[in-house]
Amino acid sequence: MRESHATTEQCGCGHACTTDSSTLRPASVRSALRLEYLTVSWNVVEGVIAILAALAAGSVAILGFGIDSFVECASALVMIWRLRAERAQRLSESHLHAVEQRARRLVAGSLFLLGGYVAFDAIETLLTRDRPAFSAIGSLLLVVSIGLMIWLARAKRRLAHDLHSHALEADAFQSTACWWLSVAALAGVGLNGLFGWWWADPIAALVIAGLLASEGREAWRGKPCC
Repeated sequence: MRESHATTEQCGCGHACTTDSSTLRPASVRSALRLEYLTVSWNVVEGVIAILAALAAGSVAILGFGIDSFVECASALVMIWRLRAERAQRLSESHLHAVEQRARRLVAGSLFLLGGYVAFDAIETLLTRDRPAFSAIGSLLLVVSIGLMIWLARAKRRLAHDLHSHALEADAFQSTACWWLSVAALAGVGLNGLFGWWWADPIAALVIAGLLASEGREAWRGKPCC
């Protein structure tokens, strides 16, 4: 009876991680790359449409969402760099581990950047009492983003577990954060338009900023993934 081979490798979490046959990992890398290419493509389109819609409606909420799209792009590009390095097999295991560490911290940095921007924007909105106008295009974009981002986040999280990758796990949280921001922006614009609750959006944004900072800290330190 043929034995099933397993490999033990360092994934960046400080523990030895057991993986299945080496033929499974390249397939997971290719799947992760496809998700990251989709993330970049969608977020470029999403960001441009959101910013144009925000400028037309004078909506701070949708503008913040649009800027987040480009932060999401930056996170995805970091992951493409890391995954392509592994796919090309240009690096030894120790060098690949170093790439994983740098990628994880770059993703963590983008989470801090996004959290800082969201907090600043929310506080400014509360102080200026700036009320976003309703935007049909922006609202439709937010609805589409809500569905797509939660699917992307779940798919990336499954692959992060398969690859034992903290960096991809942090990037999955970026997609989750984009989903939260989509919900918060849609709720803020909707509640303000329906009931005049102008403060709904900035309050939700402050909660999200705290979650982003917490996840960024965990991504920077690294968490056990095995």
